[in-house]
Amino acid sequence: MIEIERKFLVNSPAFKTEADKSTRVIQGFLNTDKARTVRVRVMGEQGFITVKGISSKDGLSRFEWEKRICKTDAEALLDLCEEGVIDKIRYEINFDDKIFEVDEFFGANEGLIVAEIELSHEAESFVKPDWLGREVTGDVKYYNSQLSKKPFKTWEL
Repeated sequence: MIEIERKFLVNSPAFKTEADKSTRVIQGFLNTDKARTVRVRVMGEQGFITVKGISSKDGLSRFEWEKRICKTDAEALLDLCEEGVIDKIRYEINFDDKIFEVDEFFGANEGLIVAEIELSHEAESFVKPDWLGREVTGDVKYYNSQLSKKPFKTWEL
């Protein structure tokens, strides 16, 4: 149940032409404490509840537990979430035998596009597509739980 992932900014919309799948995602947070984040998500026609632990110092890994729940339960739980619901489209891209998940944000986070890749171990290497930009792994302002509190549109760039 340890998730190992790296996170990058996306520097080009070219990823969309490589996407195998795209799904609308609405998510909120029942708890955004950095030691135990509890997320509720509606992804397409499915619901999920996820608990994440504190990240390692380098931001590469952390505990994650996720359970599928029915969409109507997830929608009801969204009403209980803290302020700042995340609205995004998630694109799945299979590139060089790895899956990249690219999130294009809307609403208060419009303009932000972030890619993630899950790895089997922290030192695992992978080929980077041309549209992959600067790495932001471990930068907490790019965590969805933080984007719900301090959206991208409020940042001073």
